[in-house]
Amino acid sequence: MLTVRQIMTEKIVTVEMDDSLLVVKEIFDNLKLHHLLVTENEILFGVLSDRDLLRSLSPNLGKLSETAKDKETLHKRVHQVMTRKPITLTPDAPIREAVNLLITRNVSCIPVVDEEFKPVGIITWRDVMKGLCAESC
Repeated sequence: MLTVRQIMTEKIVTVEMDDSLLVVKEIFDNLKLHHLLVTENEILFGVLSDRDLLRSLSPNLGKLSETAKDKETLHKRVHQVMTRKPITLTPDAPIREAVNLLITRNVSCIPVVDEEFKPVGIITWRDVMKGLCAESC
């Protein structure tokens, strides 16, 4: 049976709850990823997606019509826009459980945590498809 550990992405990027959205924007602008895990003292507290960031920032940023108020949106803190108490799995969970959660809970990622709730990976639809293809393609 295929497990989450076998297909999860182990390279994760974390931010802290008091980091500004400017920091988050720079991470998303420079790295090819869609989700950041939000931690405090290495413990998972939330998830922040690139879509969460886009919804939180002014659409006028970087445009001629940009105002000081638009720029202020970059000073919001991660804890103001993150998804709290995300659905999680352990590395030994079966892939079937991950697929079920992705479908029924309509989420785009699931953080993978150890017994101390420290993030050790992340699983997305892309990981599921790669894993299934590697097993049967």
